[in-house]
Amino acid sequence: MKEKLNDRPMRDVTLKQLNAVSAIAKTGKITSAANVLGVTPPAVTLQLKLLERHLGLTLFERTPRGLRPTDAGQYFAGVQARLTSLLDEANEAVVEMNGTGRGRLRIGAVSAAQYFIPRIVAQFSKSHPRIKIELFISNRAQTLKELAALQLDIAVMGRPPEPSACEHQIVGEHPHVIVAADNHKLGPKRRIPLDALQDETFIIREPGSGTRMLMERTFAMAKFSPRASMEFTSTETIKQAVIAGLGVAFVSAHTVAAELSGGQLVVLRTQGFPVTRQWYAVRPAERQLTPAGQAMWRLLVMDGATFFPGLD
Repeated sequence: MKEKLNDRPMRDVTLKQLNAVSAIAKTGKITSAANVLGVTPPAVTLQLKLLERHLGLTLFERTPRGLRPTDAGQYFAGVQARLTSLLDEANEAVVEMNGTGRGRLRIGAVSAAQYFIPRIVAQFSKSHPRIKIELFISNRAQTLKELAALQLDIAVMGRPPEPSACEHQIVGEHPHVIVAADNHKLGPKRRIPLDALQDETFIIREPGSGTRMLMERTFAMAKFSPRASMEFTSTETIKQAVIAGLGVAFVSAHTVAAELSGGQLVVLRTQGFPVTRQWYAVRPAERQLTPAGQAMWRLLVMDGATFFPGLD
């Protein structure tokens, strides 16, 4: 008689087996996975065979480049990532509940937030000096990927993902403007029609950037399309390109506060601008915040906007 799935309960699957699957999925080789795990290759092979036999599934297929996870292999590698994250969360909670005041927080932020999030972290560290904070700055696509993998406790971004995946609260207003070099011919003018920028070269962020997505939506609604553009993956590079006179840029106003104050850039007073959105604090819905995480969440939501760069 064919064995039923319920006859092979998941409670019999071990973390050691899942660790083997995850390491093989990342490295593509048994020997490399063994090095990652600090065990022998036969030990990794054994754990893989035990799990495949228990599940009745093939988790990897051999290719010229090594072992490639099947759909089942990818799924169980994801299970390992979620379980490891939950165990890390439990460990941090136990440390805090033991009254040591120690722990760890993993904070992610999109690149435009790098101009204020370090100040928030510094303020938090003053009142929680024994909490280790890891700060990861990346674009929106990468930040969402890390949230989905439960690699972050909290993230700060301009547009939250679907509510089913994450919980979010507003931190404060997030204005976007069009900037140019300080000597730009349109700098002194007021109420500039967006069409007046038709012949300007726009210096833009890469696909996947929240700023790029907002710019494209804004321009599409206005039925505006610049004739030329240059693409960079760094906000700092974009600012330097604009200062050098290579073009104009649609940017978060919080990223250019210093350059506006120093007279290196000017805001072009374009009709319909600034385009104001919100900054959000975001956390995975399935991950419980530790006491330290709850304290950081309160700081972001209640006082985060006070750390935004001042704008003229």
